[in-house]
This record gives sequence, structure tokens and C-alpha cells, in this order.
Amino acid sequence: MPQTRRSFLITAAAAAGSTTILPYAAMAGGHLANEFKTSQGTITVHPVEHASFAMESPAGTIYVDPVGDAALYGDFPKPDLILITHEHGDHYNAETLAALMGEDTMLVTNPAVFDMLPEAMKARATSVANGEMAEFGPVRIDAIPAYNTTEDRKNFHPEGRDNGYVLNFDDFRVYISGDTEGTPEMRALQDIDLAFVCMNLPFTMDASAAAAAVSEFKPTYVYPYHYRGRDGGTQDPEAFAQAVDGAVEVKLHDWYNGTLS
Repeated sequence: MPQTRRSFLITAAAAAGSTTILPYAAMAGGHLANEFKTSQGTITVHPVEHASFAMESPAGTIYVDPVGDAALYGDFPKPDLILITHEHGDHYNAETLAALMGEDTMLVTNPAVFDMLPEAMKARATSVANGEMAEFGPVRIDAIPAYNTTEDRKNFHPEGRDNGYVLNFDDFRVYISGDTEGTPEMRALQDIDLAFVCMNLPFTMDASAAAAAVSEFKPTYVYPYHYRGRDGGTQDPEAFAQAVDGAVEVKLHDWYNGTLS
């Protein structure tokens, strides 16, 4: 099936064993997406690319780490909230933010990114450090530490600088890992309904380590994402699904415009 940079294919091939690969449930402008039902309404997830995605929710539309051409987001509603996990170029781009932000868009970043923002944008942003929280309407946003634990990787994401986030939609909790390894803080998470967990080397962790961490905090659903490195190396999301081995339901999307094999 021909693919463009703005179209996505969800694999329907189930991994061996009891892991469940859920099919798409909604489409927007040609984008395959998944719907998650909550007591407050439906949450719809639209993967964009690598670490970037859009999420329509009962509280409003949320963009996470939007980078690249603003046209990538043209089929989605304008963002009510943008979350930035950290400063690396595959997560933060000031020009993309300027193109996407509306007059009423709330921007939440870690302190390091906040300090980098253009002054006009900084005046409209909220800085949230590890362990702190912000509020987006009825949604509480908890900043979860995101960092490397392996000695020779600590320079990539030092402890205390970068954020993951937990979004609390009343009875539905969403965890976004940002760039991290399987930290004690990740493993200690509880009652997570939907998780986005990174995996790529040498910057974060491999598929096996990501699966081990996910198997401990056991979200109901998990998306492996951010699985291709700048050097072309790729962690296999299907290997991740097999390693999780039924502990959670794995959502496999093609984040890089090619079918999963």
C-alpha cells in the first residue's frame, strides 16, 4: 500500500502468544487513529511521527512534542494544550510551536525548555519541574522524571531535567514517557490506562528493557513509540509486543511511513 508522510498504517498482524494488537477505531483526514472510551467521553489518539502525536479528549485537543512541518497537524483540531517533554530537536521546535499555537493554547514544558522559549511564547507558557503539577481544565498534569540510568547514557538525559507526564482524566490516566529508561518512577506508576513508552539506542533503552518496565507498571494499553534513532538504528515494536507477552494490550502503529514486518 503506498504511503505518504502524512498517512499511517496500523499493522493488524498479531504477535505470537497472547499479546493483543488492537485495530484502529477512527479516522481523521486519512489518519488512522484509536479511540479509548472514558466516563467523561472519548479519547482519540492520532500518531504523527516518531515522538509526536495528537490526542482529542473531552477536555480539549492535546499535542505532544510537535515538531516538523505544521502541515503535519493540519487535519487535527487546533491544540488547546501542547506538552513538551524536553529540549532535543525531535521533541521541541520553537518554529513549529509558533505555527501551531492559537491565542488560547496552553503550553506546558520542563524548566529547561521554558528557559529557551522566545519571550513572547514564554509569557504564555507554564514551567513544570519533576514532581510538580499543572491543571488543564479538569485534567491534572503530573510531571514524571524522565532520565537515563545507564552510566554511559546519562549525558543524553540527565536526572532532574526532562519530563514525562501523567494526564489524569478523572477515571482514565495517560502516561507519556518522553525520553527515559525504565526508571524507578516509571516502574512505580499505578492505575495507568494508556501509556506511550519510548525505545531507541543509545539514547533511551532497547525493546527488552522497555517491555520489562511496562510489565511492572502494567498499563491497560501501551504504544511503543520513538523507536528509530538518528543513526538509523531501530528497535522492533513487534519484539516489544512479544516480550510484554500479554501483560498489557499493545498498540502497534507505523510511526515512520512503512509497514511493520
